[in-house]
Amino acid sequence: MRNFFLFLLRNHFFILFAIIEFFCLSMVVNYDQYARSVVFSYSREVTGAISTKWSRILNYVHLTEVNEALAKQNADLLKQVKNARIYHDTTSTTIKDTIYSQRYTYTNATVISNSVNRRNNLIMLDKGTSQGITKDMGVIGPQGAVGIVVAVSENFSLVMSLLHEAAVLSVKHKKTDQLGSVVWEGKSFRYASLKNLPVHVPLKVGDTVVTSGFSSIFPKGIPVGVVESFKPDQGDYYSVKIRLTTDFNSLVQVFVIRDLMKEEQEKLVDEGQKSISVPQQ
Repeated sequence: MRNFFLFLLRNHFFILFAIIEFFCLSMVVNYDQYARSVVFSYSREVTGAISTKWSRILNYVHLTEVNEALAKQNADLLKQVKNARIYHDTTSTTIKDTIYSQRYTYTNATVISNSVNRRNNLIMLDKGTSQGITKDMGVIGPQGAVGIVVAVSENFSLVMSLLHEAAVLSVKHKKTDQLGSVVWEGKSFRYASLKNLPVHVPLKVGDTVVTSGFSSIFPKGIPVGVVESFKPDQGDYYSVKIRLTTDFNSLVQVFVIRDLMKEEQEKLVDEGQKSISVPQQ
């Protein structure tokens, strides 16, 4: 209390001036319509600016929650797209019944570590076996293919990025359905090479390359890259440089794909291989 009185004593001239100034300003505002409109207009601007900045601060604080909610919503929407379902066509002489059933499910996950400047780049996600993630599941991002799960713990999973020397992705030229494969040759994280595309394919800069769907890892039609440049190789194939649709340097949210019919396919292949007998010489 003593310090408070000392403060008033030392600054009493300034305090008195401020009180008189406020009283005079109040008189002007109350009795002068123009001054009142100016003060009110200025106060609205100041209040609006403060409210806008405060709203931005609150939005930033809740940004992580919003991103997670949007990622979950996107995962739910991906389950509804056509390439997440398998087409059953039952035909009789007079009735044709077409039914779509679920083929793929998508689990949203957050990238917690990533690299793009090594020869063999890996990505760690915050989801593991507790969330249904297993090895050999495909991973995609908002812009396209990302990689394949290679190791899993209870709450985390490790993804072999497309930016890895062991990553070979089965793809096709979207316009013609011609098959090829995408490999990364260890240079820029924005570019990769398209291999095994025959030179008779009418190829153009800007053409899209997508997943072929010939494996149980990725559905068909997931964007992989766009043709940046190409030239005929010495053999029967093009040498093609593609710009990857996924910007691996800014990955935040991804989706892990589960093929609900993978076990059925693998079992059928195993049975088929066992049933094929080698002819006696």
